[in-house]
Amino acid sequence: MAPKNGPVKTLSIGRIRVKIWANRSQENGAWFNTEIVRVYKEGDKYSESAQFGRNDLPLVQKAADWAFAWIVEQEVPAHESEAIE
Repeated sequence: MAPKNGPVKTLSIGRIRVKIWANRSQENGAWFNTEIVRVYKEGDKYSESAQFGRNDLPLVQKAADWAFAWIVEQEVPAHESEAIE
């Protein structure tokens, strides 16, 4: 079995975590996907859920905003001469 690649970036705010995954294909080039979860503790074990309460939503919004900003930074050309006009 091939080794599993993890997220290229993980951002957290409170108990909300966003994971950013990099993908690449010859046909489509590179792109990113995100996964936003709420971390909670059940006994001695930490788990994740994709369900959010009312008070989680502002943090989900902020985490999504941070992820978007990080992804946009990765897509900016390294040199100004490479910028798309």
